[in-house]
Amino acid sequence: MNTDKQMKAESKEKSRAVARSALPLCSAKNSKLYTLNSKLTIAHWAEEDRPREKLAALGAEALSNAELLAILIGSGNTDESAVDLMKKVLGDCNNNLNTLGKMTIPQLCDYKGIGEAKAITILAACELGKRRQREQVEERPQLSTATHMYNYLHTHMQDLDVEESWLLLLNQNYRLIKCMKLSRGGITETAVDVRLIIKEAVLANATIIVLAHNHPSGSLRPSVEDDRLTQSLLKACDIMRIHFQDHLIITDGSYYSYHEEGRC
Repeated sequence: MNTDKQMKAESKEKSRAVARSALPLCSAKNSKLYTLNSKLTIAHWAEEDRPREKLAALGAEALSNAELLAILIGSGNTDESAVDLMKKVLGDCNNNLNTLGKMTIPQLCDYKGIGEAKAITILAACELGKRRQREQVEERPQLSTATHMYNYLHTHMQDLDVEESWLLLLNQNYRLIKCMKLSRGGITETAVDVRLIIKEAVLANATIIVLAHNHPSGSLRPSVEDDRLTQSLLKACDIMRIHFQDHLIITDGSYYSYHEEGRC
């Protein structure tokens, strides 16, 4: 009897041991080891550390070269994130982008996780960087006088047979940021929304704006509606601390400037 009881007890103990071995590791020590030995994909990183989100929040200059290249290739391999993979590639290039640009497609494809498509993307980006260095800085036209503004806008408006309203958005040095058509109307008038003008100025970070519209009739005399719009826009710009430089009426060959007439 004692032998039977002893055998049953040993059997129960073995069953308990087997059950314990099947449980997941949950001690603090084992949990720590599991975390340290595991690889997190970029998708599991904190949002502020992910390259795309980081660029959107802080700008491209805040990212390392590896992070910028990781955005281009999109993914890494089973052992490395895209960032870690590009750190390895850059390390083999002595962390020199110029050296990276000299690599060939087959050389890049030797890295696990980089196929032909990713290799081509990397080399295309390097080539764009070289071409940008050769480009001249784009010169923005300076539109500091009514004559400058008229000469710039005349080509857009000289042959129109209906009224159109245009907006010039300038920086503090009177350099053109953006030129845009606001509205297109009939023979004698066109509707302009002051709120839209202010919105466009704010979005473009413009500090100076110029409004212009044409008179297909050839008359340079401002209408009552032109005067009302000028005053409404002047008040709105004062509130938003945007400088309303001028309102031009353009015909084929001449112009009327509210600023030159002391009315703006």
